[in-house]
Amino acid sequence: MNFGDEVKIEGLFSSPVMAEPWNVAARFNPILRDAIVDRQKQNAGVTKSNLLGWQSDLEMLRWGGEAARVLASHIVERCENLTVDRRGEGLLRWYPEMWANVSRAGASNQTHAHPGAYWSAVYYVDDGYQGSADKRLGGELVFVDPRFPMVRMRTPDLRPLGTDGEPQHHEVWFRPRTGMLVMFPSWLQHSVRPYLGSGTRISIAVNVSLTRLAVLRDG
Repeated sequence: MNFGDEVKIEGLFSSPVMAEPWNVAARFNPILRDAIVDRQKQNAGVTKSNLLGWQSDLEMLRWGGEAARVLASHIVERCENLTVDRRGEGLLRWYPEMWANVSRAGASNQTHAHPGAYWSAVYYVDDGYQGSADKRLGGELVFVDPRFPMVRMRTPDLRPLGTDGEPQHHEVWFRPRTGMLVMFPSWLQHSVRPYLGSGTRISIAVNVSLTRLAVLRDG
């Protein structure tokens, strides 16, 4: 876009989404996989946003062992990195809640958010693609523009141009990778497209809430 030197276009109110490879994935993924497979054998799981896939209870920090606690600790550290306390007191305490997901062919997750949490995360123990780059296998993590459906309500064929000069989209898709951690604000609606691979996808979801510790002051 070129509007001349006097015109300035800024992207306001962006939604922060972080994706990174966990640097100790090779060490802990086999341990996490075994813990999740064992739990699935022992427990029928729950049904929330998941369709056809298995979802554990919310107690993975208890039954997931050291590997689960190390992952949670890393996610809490990232919460600290991604959050600024404008009071500057540094007295925030984070509380992670963790569960596991096992998805085979046809499994998906409906669009949802995570009320009551501040940050949410998903970690991929196994993306299920078995090394394939075939996009027909689906299973992408989908983030929905929080302005939707307003941006497409009256003129669905028109899109505003972003600051990069490209049309904005009402959805953004992330293709998972084994060992990848994705973090996002808990209010950001998301879903998972149907996974159509022949392998088994294993992922871990985490909600992180927080509280501010009371400060004792003289006088």
